[in-house]
Amino acid sequence: MTAWGALPMLAVMLPVLGMVLALPAGARGAERITLALLPVGIALAIGTAAAVQASGAPLVHLLGHWAPPLGLAFRADGLAAAMLVTAALVVTAVALFARADFGTAAGAPEARTAFAFWPLLLALWGAINLAVVATDLFTLYVALELLTFAAMPLVCLSGTRATLEAALRYLMFALLGSVLYLLGIGFIYGAYGTLDVVLLSDLARAELPTYVAVALMTAGLLAKTALLPLHLWLPPAHAGAPPAASAILSALVVKGSFVILVRLWFGVMPGLAAPAAAQVLGALGAAAILLGSVAALRQERLKLLVAYSTVAQIGYLFLMFPLLVAAPGHEAYAAKAWTGGVLQAVSHAFAKAAMFLAAGLIAVRIGQDRIAGLAGAARLLPVPVLAFGLAGLSLMGVPPSGGFAAKWLLLTSAIEAGQWWWALVILGGGLLTGGYVYRVMAGALTGDGTQPALRRPDKREKIVLALAVVSVVLGLLPLAAFGLVQVGRLDLAP
Repeated sequence: MTAWGALPMLAVMLPVLGMVLALPAGARGAERITLALLPVGIALAIGTAAAVQASGAPLVHLLGHWAPPLGLAFRADGLAAAMLVTAALVVTAVALFARADFGTAAGAPEARTAFAFWPLLLALWGAINLAVVATDLFTLYVALELLTFAAMPLVCLSGTRATLEAALRYLMFALLGSVLYLLGIGFIYGAYGTLDVVLLSDLARAELPTYVAVALMTAGLLAKTALLPLHLWLPPAHAGAPPAASAILSALVVKGSFVILVRLWFGVMPGLAAPAAAQVLGALGAAAILLGSVAALRQERLKLLVAYSTVAQIGYLFLMFPLLVAAPGHEAYAAKAWTGGVLQAVSHAFAKAAMFLAAGLIAVRIGQDRIAGLAGAARLLPVPVLAFGLAGLSLMGVPPSGGFAAKWLLLTSAIEAGQWWWALVILGGGLLTGGYVYRVMAGALTGDGTQPALRRPDKREKIVLALAVVSVVLGLLPLAAFGLVQVGRLDLAP
């Protein structure tokens, strides 16, 4: 424990405490509490990242000064710190954007949706933070459940039949994932008597119970991350939710289970992962990249296109598994694969939040979100269309965006590891992404858009543009700046 060790714990407790206070405060009070906590949350996340970077070691806080396995620990390594900062910034942008839809003006009656939105946003924030800093597999299960039961109501806030059906489908996949994860926990505890990831990294053996447990937990986490073919719940859920909810679901919620999967593979059983199993995960990721992109190309609605794009972009995250499993003894390309995977998660979070919010502004202003009806949108809404294009550049992997840096690191790592087939997938995925982004931009940039009544300024456009710019600027940072994400890797630390 260090003097700054309490920061990760405070980053979890802050939004959870805010949610508890917001519930009896009504819609107007919940909004005020949320807005008041945003700068504190950003400060805690940046403070955690700065402390991890400065010390070159993870921050650890033992709850009640009881060390595992008797107590619980919060551990913020480089990956956790990067995700804490990403979550704080995205939640802040979404909260400011959402004031137009879920804010309650002075003297106005409080709406049901506003009363639900703000506590759920705080619950999601707390759950994401818990998912990235907890080290106990059961505490991670609690974080997954909190994520599910905060995200599911956001999907059906509008109360329409389509969104209710999407929410129920999401719930079914999530519960299936929870059952499988919980069964895996049972096997782990029965074999080793502890659920702490750090302790398990020394205890885990290459035995059948370990492999059965990890297989069950991996399948459960894939369902929650929506990796193809377990992605069926994601497009209708993300496309049907309000724009602010879609942004937070696509940017952050699917990343929580992904981080836990990384902890499981490279924390619980370092060096024990079977290369064949890692290749299967990589193959599923490759299929998601290619088939998800083709599905995005075929969509008629803008939000569905963006949702299928999420299915495809999630696939890139899983290319790091076969590269890292083959990496022991090859620190150089292992570091590239790790940094590429984490940077893909971060840059995608900002880009996809920008895309969903831009799509929401476009749909509200022109009254529909069919791609065929976007003619003239760039004249009416130049800033949202620009933001959509910038975020699209990052998803394509065009220099110098954050998406380019992530995909370049994964591509070069694949070539150096002798796994050239992943490089072909990355190149093919970039071309397909360019196809569906071009389809939207070509439609928006054509036509005269002569509807002056629709041309009115909206402060939210600046928020959308800022998110898109961040997704691009990440690629301008020197590679040494990403040394943060290398701190505390459980599997490959020198």
